[in-house]
Amino acid sequence: MSLKTIIRLQKLQLDEKRRVLAELHTLADRLRAEIERVKQEIVHEQETARDDFSVSFTYSNFAQAAMERGRKLGESLGQVEMQINIATDEMAEAFQELKRFELAEEERLKRERDKQKRKEAAMLDETALVGFRRRQAEEEAAGN
Repeated sequence: MSLKTIIRLQKLQLDEKRRVLAELHTLADRLRAEIERVKQEIVHEQETARDDFSVSFTYSNFAQAAMERGRKLGESLGQVEMQINIATDEMAEAFQELKRFELAEEERLKRERDKQKRKEAAMLDETALVGFRRRQAEEEAAGN
C-alpha cells in the first residue's frame, strides 16, 4: 500500500473521529440543557407550591422524581464527558499518526527530487566532459 493511500485512509479515520467527538459534544450540551431545564422546573414548582396550598401536597412527589431525573442526567453527562476525553485522546493519536505518514511522504518526495537532481547533474557533467574531450581532441588534431 502506498503512503498516499495510507494518508488518505488516515484522513478519513481522523474525520470520523472528529465527527464522533462533535456528536459527543452536542450530546453533552443537550444533557446540560436538560439538567438546567429540570432545575428550572423544580424552582417553578416550588414557587407554585408556595402560592397554592393545594399544589403543595403533590410537590414532594414531583421534587423527588425531578431530582432523580436530574441525578440520572448528571450521571449520563459524566459518562459522556468520559467518552469525550477518550475520543479527544483518540483523535489526537490519529492526528499524530497522520502527521507521521505525511512527514514520511514528504521525506520520500524530497529524496526522489534529490535523486533526480543528482541524475541531472551527472548528465550535465557527462555532457560537459564529452564536450571538453571533443574540443581537446579537435585542438590536438588541429595542432598536429
